[in-house]
Amino acid sequence: MATTYELPKAASEGFKDAGAYDAYRPSYPPEAVDALLHHLKIADKPNVNVVEIAAGTGKFTELLDKRYENYNIHAVEPHAGMRAELEKKQLRNVTVTDGHAAKMPVEDGWADACIAAQSFHWFATDEALKEIHRILAPNAVLGMIWNIEEYNKPRSWPSVTSWGKKLNDWIWSISTDGLPRFRDEAWQGVFEKQTKHNPLEILKNSLTSNFPRFSLPLGEETVKWTVWISEDALWARINTLSQVSVLKGEQRDAAHKTFKEALQSSDVERNEKGEIALHGVTFFAWTDKIE
Repeated sequence: MATTYELPKAASEGFKDAGAYDAYRPSYPPEAVDALLHHLKIADKPNVNVVEIAAGTGKFTELLDKRYENYNIHAVEPHAGMRAELEKKQLRNVTVTDGHAAKMPVEDGWADACIAAQSFHWFATDEALKEIHRILAPNAVLGMIWNIEEYNKPRSWPSVTSWGKKLNDWIWSISTDGLPRFRDEAWQGVFEKQTKHNPLEILKNSLTSNFPRFSLPLGEETVKWTVWISEDALWARINTLSQVSVLKGEQRDAAHKTFKEALQSSDVERNEKGEIALHGVTFFAWTDKIE
C-alpha cells in the first residue's frame, strides 16, 4: 500500500544512523516482556497475529520472533534506514513493510494484538488510534512499552543519582523541536480525549458515531533495572536520542563536556572494569479495543 506520510524531521534526521541505534539501544527485560504479553492476552497462545507499529530496527521484534508461541508478526516501519536494519535480520516469522501508525498495510481486524515499542509518543493522535482500532480483532489489546534511562526520564519521576539528574536536566534544556517525547508525559492525552464530560460534546460524538475506541483507565506497570555500561557506550547510547544526535559543532562539544562533568559526580558507581551503573525503568501500558 502506498503512503504519502512524511516522517517528522526530528525522526528522519535524528535516527539517520540506524546501525548505531540498533547497536546501543537496549533490549527489554524478560519479565517486562512476559507481563506485557500476558496483559495483551497473547502469552501462551500459538500462531496469533501481532502488528508492531514503528518497529524500528527490531529491538522488540526480535524478542517477539524468538517466542515459543510462534507469532505471525507484521512489523510496520516508516523510516527507510531503520526498516533496512530490521530486514537484514531476516527474522523467521516477521513480515516487514513500509507504513505508519495512521495508515498501515494491514487488513481490518487482522491483529490479535498491536504493540508500539519505544514509539507511541511519536504518533499519539486520533488518526493513529482510529487506524489501530481498525486493524485489531474484536476484544484485542493495544500495548505500549518504553525503556527509560534515568537521564531521559520525565521530570515527575525521582532521580536515583545526582549525575543522572544532571544529564536529565541537560536533556530537558535542549531546545525542543515541538514534538513530544515520552518524558513529556503527553502521550496519554489522546486516550483521555475520548471521554468528554461536556454534554454538547457527548451529543456531538453520539451523532457522529465518534465513540471511545479504547478502554480507560490504561493498565500500567514498571520494571526497574540497572545495567553496567562503559563510558564510551553510555555516550553512544545517549547519542541515539534524536535531539542529541542532531547536535553539531559547538553544541556537540558542549554536550560532551556536560556529559564528562556529570560523570565526575561522587555517586557515579563503577565496577572493576570501569563500567558505570546506569539506572532505568521499563514502563508499559495497555488498553482494550472497545467494539
